[in-house]
Amino acid sequence: MELILLIIIAVFVISYRMNNGENVYRFFLTQVSGAYNKYAPYSFKEVRAKTKELGQEYTAKQYLTQILIFAGVAGGISYLYFYNIIIAIMYAAIAVAFIPYLAYLRCKKAYSEFIFEQIQIYTTNVIMEFNTTQSFVKSLEGVRDSGILEDPILTDVRTMIDMSYQNGTIDESVIYFNEKYPYYMVKNMNQLFLQITKEGAKDSGEALENMSMDIDALVEGVYRDQMDRADFHKRFVTFGLALFLLVMAMQFLLGTDSYIELLDMWYVQLVLHLIIIINCYFLVTGEKFYHEDVGVE
Repeated sequence: MELILLIIIAVFVISYRMNNGENVYRFFLTQVSGAYNKYAPYSFKEVRAKTKELGQEYTAKQYLTQILIFAGVAGGISYLYFYNIIIAIMYAAIAVAFIPYLAYLRCKKAYSEFIFEQIQIYTTNVIMEFNTTQSFVKSLEGVRDSGILEDPILTDVRTMIDMSYQNGTIDESVIYFNEKYPYYMVKNMNQLFLQITKEGAKDSGEALENMSMDIDALVEGVYRDQMDRADFHKRFVTFGLALFLLVMAMQFLLGTDSYIELLDMWYVQLVLHLIIIINCYFLVTGEKFYHEDVGVE
């Protein structure tokens, strides 16, 4: 224990000296941010930038609070399992190491929800514009100029317009948008406009009205799914954390002294490590499910 404290103090002093007296917390934050910017995938950098723009990215204070909670909970639970401060510190460090992955999942979820909302706006307003202009390209231009779309959807709509004028047809622009945003509502709406453009715009009002109703029903289903996921997530995390505390029931039945004697057996410790690993895998898998595929039909 004394050796660990000496190592922590040494790291603190060296970091302080290397940084010419700057606040050590900010020094570590700068180093971590630098490493992230260097090694994070470009696509995720764009996602994280949009998440910050939406105001859904954690502040440094929130990340610090998350680190303290993860380290405290993981260290406390593992200490109750093994009554070993070294193992408790090890599990606390592993728990903290998962925070960047959870941040990645959170940013992806926020970005996915944003894109879905933009797609909803795109499809609904293109249909409304078409009822006035009777032209798919003119409808795109009306939505582009309305100021209701944001990047990256806005940029892609501009690309669709340019491709339509360059090629003299909307086919390639529709394929481009469908591949980039493979949503059910996008493919169906664009397919309908392809048919209307090629076969003429006669009697298209009823088809467009039905398409608009389908979009509304689909969006309602997606938002209902999001609420169900949020409710499931709360119960899932509560249940997952409760599984870790089963060791307390074991100690209550055996008695703390008898339980500590069992820890001298290597296979008992192996089983306890497996319980922690399996429970952690269970929790991480659930978090992945909760944060991914938001808005996908």
